[in-house]
Amino acid sequence: MSSKPRVIYWFRTDLRLHDSPALKAALDLKPECLYPVWCWDPHYVYRAMVGPNRWQYLLDCQSDLSASITKLNHKSKLFVVREAPQTVLSKLFRAWKISHLVFEKDTDAYARERDEDIIKQAEEAGVEVIFRMGRTLYDPDELVKANGGKPTMSITQVQKAAEKLGEVAKPVPKPQSLPDPGDTSLNFEHTQPSPKPDLNDIQRSSSERSYTHLSGPQGDFSVPTLSELGLKPATTQHRGGETLALRALEDIISNTAYTATFSKPSTAPTAFSPQSTTLLSPHHHFGSLSVRLFYWRVMDVLRSYPKAKQTTVPTNLIGQLLFRDMYFGAQASLGYHFAQTYRNNHCRFIPWHLPSKVNAHNGLTTAEYSIDSPEAETWFRRWRNGTTGFPWIDALMRQLRQEGWIHHLGRHAVACFLTRGGCYIDWERGAEVFEEWLIDHEVACNSGNWQWLSCTAFYAQFYRCYSPIAFPKKTDPSGKFVRHFCPELKNYPDKCIYEPWKLPIADQKKAGCLIKGDGETNEGEGGIKIYPKPMFDFNERRTICIDAIKSAYRINLYGDNRKVLDGTWRELFPDSAEGPTEGKSERDATIAMNGKSGKGVKRVKSGEEADGDMGVDEDEAEAAELGGETKGGDRVEESPAERKGKRKRGKGQGTLDGHFAEAKVKKAKAKK
Repeated sequence: MSSKPRVIYWFRTDLRLHDSPALKAALDLKPECLYPVWCWDPHYVYRAMVGPNRWQYLLDCQSDLSASITKLNHKSKLFVVREAPQTVLSKLFRAWKISHLVFEKDTDAYARERDEDIIKQAEEAGVEVIFRMGRTLYDPDELVKANGGKPTMSITQVQKAAEKLGEVAKPVPKPQSLPDPGDTSLNFEHTQPSPKPDLNDIQRSSSERSYTHLSGPQGDFSVPTLSELGLKPATTQHRGGETLALRALEDIISNTAYTATFSKPSTAPTAFSPQSTTLLSPHHHFGSLSVRLFYWRVMDVLRSYPKAKQTTVPTNLIGQLLFRDMYFGAQASLGYHFAQTYRNNHCRFIPWHLPSKVNAHNGLTTAEYSIDSPEAETWFRRWRNGTTGFPWIDALMRQLRQEGWIHHLGRHAVACFLTRGGCYIDWERGAEVFEEWLIDHEVACNSGNWQWLSCTAFYAQFYRCYSPIAFPKKTDPSGKFVRHFCPELKNYPDKCIYEPWKLPIADQKKAGCLIKGDGETNEGEGGIKIYPKPMFDFNERRTICIDAIKSAYRINLYGDNRKVLDGTWRELFPDSAEGPTEGKSERDATIAMNGKSGKGVKRVKSGEEADGDMGVDEDEAEAAELGGETKGGDRVEESPAERKGKRKRGKGQGTLDGHFAEAKVKKAKAKK
């Protein structure tokens, strides 16, 4: 082997050349040759739920990166090797006489498991492994250590831990050149992955054939296509790639007022052309934009902008990045169990409808769930399809499916509606839909947000529910958002756009759309459009959910409780309680569920008065400091009407409200 390093740089969550600490470490070796490699991992092709829109975004990012590499060295590109990294990298070590493997550190549960395997193989092959963190502001493992070895369950914990770690690392320069790759011959057997189970078969319109050739159909290590993946066409207008990401960053930073005064709760979830937030999250997910670069560019603006006019953590842009780090820290500590309730010692147990099935061997949830209530199953499918009969919820779900993105507060609204604010359905069902459809899906952020919104971790004020009627009126009284994504309602008057069932039948006919049915059909006789009736009385369901969660809070079980693990939690709930609470054991419940609706379901191919009260801004400023951190420390929240008197907060129940109140006082003084 040559005395000069021969390096594989393994691209994964860092599809960029700018601010790449790991790529810098590879180049600092002054290698004889550098192979920029992407391993086409069957875990994501078959085992993770990924829709066409996110696939398209990934392919955009890969194509853009490959072109940028070629600009620096016309002999080089992104070499996409179509085999699992667990089987192909060891073969590449031998075939290409590799001395070093370099990559960006990833603390995702699957990635950890994969990387431990690869590192062991590399050691056995005599290959040195180098990795650097660049995916988050702080290394999640270091963040957890600085938090006393505990998962980061609040923004305050992140801030205190960050103080111990020091300032965020400054971005490293983009390389001006790249070494040549060496010989790219692949004189070894191609290990074909097993396509079963294929959780993405519902997204395919033809057979998946991306693994037919190890180096692609033309032997040139090309980026695969949606056609090769057998996927349906993407429908999103949002495109990926470092070039577009840096351009978007410049547009945002050049608007200093927007950058310095950004406040997530004040942005409009109903804005869609353009959206009211940065839409940089998918770039952060794929690494086409460095979070550290974004952080320091924002800090540059804040340094020169009047402090009295600036927004602050956690609602400003810096706060959004800290929330991302919070979720990554929690996942880094809890591993696979962070993405589920079962065995998650920081997630409250709630007996939701449609609970996940659990693999008895590893304790992890499967892609299947039990149907304890046919009604809840119908509600779930209508929620997923955007046919709930509540236009605000339906418009959001249709936007999500079409574009792969919805505003953060829109995500709050649909998540609250599915879980504690209407359907009382397991948050894991909603997280799976988001995993499938979001272009910015991160396991850590998605799981964390769903636990937050379902009030099972991070946040405990379960009585604060979004009204599907009053909330959107605050930013869109005329319903432009609904008219765009639910075009069958485009001719409805403003006063009924969020409650179309209130319009008299004669006027419904004039508007060209009748309110009837359950969403199974969207067109009636004579070509008139059909929009479904609301699937339940919102006020009634909200009350049922709040009462049920209040009861679950008092029982106070977490996902690792023995009674949760063995199914005897049912002993603590009356049979009449909301959810699958019948009997006293798992066996009793199974018998009851089988009698109602069968044994369960796999994911299937997709295809009344309801007055609302005032909407609620359930924003980051209301985050409980300890959230699910202390099992006994979460006070059972009561509605304001139920409180007999004002009480002081317990030690483990403080919120960030005081922090913001103090900030407001300082701002007021500054203005004087």
